[in-house]
Amino acid sequence: MTLNTIEKIPSSSARELPLVVDLDGTLLRSDMLVESAFARLAASPSSILAMLKALLGGRAALKHHLASDFDFDPAILPYDDVVLAEIRAAADEGRPVYLASASNERIVSTIATHLGLTGWFASDAANNLSGEAKAQKLAEVFGQGGFVYVGNGRADLPVWARAGQIFCVRVPAGVAREVATIDPGATFLPSENPTLKTWMKLFRVHQYTKNALLFVAALTAHAFSLFALTHAFAGALAFSLCASSVYILNDLADLAADRAHPTKRFRPLAAGTIPIIQGVLAVPLPLIAAFAIAFAISTPFAGVLLGYFVLTTAYSFYLKRKVLIDVIVLSALYTVRVVAGAVAIGVGVTEWLLAFSTFIFTALALVKRIIELAGRPGAKKSSLANRGYRAEDMPVICGLAAAAGFNAVTVFALYVSSETTMRLYGHPQVLWLICPLLMYWIGRMLIGANRGKIDDDPIVFALRDRVSLVTIALMGLLVVAATW
Repeated sequence: MTLNTIEKIPSSSARELPLVVDLDGTLLRSDMLVESAFARLAASPSSILAMLKALLGGRAALKHHLASDFDFDPAILPYDDVVLAEIRAAADEGRPVYLASASNERIVSTIATHLGLTGWFASDAANNLSGEAKAQKLAEVFGQGGFVYVGNGRADLPVWARAGQIFCVRVPAGVAREVATIDPGATFLPSENPTLKTWMKLFRVHQYTKNALLFVAALTAHAFSLFALTHAFAGALAFSLCASSVYILNDLADLAADRAHPTKRFRPLAAGTIPIIQGVLAVPLPLIAAFAIAFAISTPFAGVLLGYFVLTTAYSFYLKRKVLIDVIVLSALYTVRVVAGAVAIGVGVTEWLLAFSTFIFTALALVKRIIELAGRPGAKKSSLANRGYRAEDMPVICGLAAAAGFNAVTVFALYVSSETTMRLYGHPQVLWLICPLLMYWIGRMLIGANRGKIDDDPIVFALRDRVSLVTIALMGLLVVAATW
């Protein structure tokens, strides 16, 4: 792109000009078009048809369609502190400050009013105020070189070419070079790039421990060959990558709820520490890698992974808001991992293992809801508006969790007495000692969750909790003792 430059205003004079600030990617470390689209999809997945129909009328029509019922709180959006500081400095100097955005006028006006700005420019139902259109509009209102402009991307180049002074934030290297040809004295505001730790947080690498469940079939079938272990490991990796893809989708769908949550508001997309566009682009990468690994293991395994992806995506966009159905689906997603481990190494899944998995994971899914209802230690029990549960449901959920957990213990006790166990273990009677350990662990988890002392996924908590780790280790030693 070649742009005609204009004579830039000296810094001293520029301090008297109106400050015009771009919204998406500049003032906000997010993109309101993407946010409104995922909010609509999360509320109703079938709305994609209406979105496509609106897009036929152009980008302005799509933005107007999405903004018409987009409910958001401007107070919790991820603002860029450096840009906010520039706005406050200009306001303190008595200079007018405007928002100029390609986002729809309903969104832009709400944010401008919240921040107490002088005015705003935005897209309407027919006109998309982006690039050259924005540049012409601002030049008409303020005159060539009659304003200071803060932007962040290639679409802002025509605007910068008409601004009296240029401010940039988070611009790509190629855009920065073009800005330098327009104004070598352009100001580049400081910004932080996402770190590896931030990306790992987005991919929720700490949740990968759940996929150790793919080794359960190998352990229960006593399949300890190199083939079984390598295939189980590859399968766990495939499930981890697939889960990361869905986690990102879930975060995109839950932006508003996450920002209102005491801990989830620090997630990379909700906090804006990773640009939302990069988050969207990251979705297919782990998914492609996951299915490449899955097909390398076997076609049936890839089929199980596909079923997991479909079910967990349906959960993220729809089923998680259905009371109790969400719990059953969560339990199924854990159980699918156990089945996938069996398919990966080519062994069958016994009815005992399926029954035990169903009950224990239903209990843990219910514990997850108890944790969310109980909140942090010392906090009042609250409702889950985006899940359909109410504070008064707590006693029922606790009862269901206890019933499911202790039914799992009953299934395990019956398994110890079965002919299958007699054939697999030299001293199967030792396995009876696992029952009281299971009852203790389940009961302790329930009490801790009800008291608000657990603030994470119950499985992830168990893998960090010292008492849980000791209990699991003791159960493992008993299995070894029973095998000899």
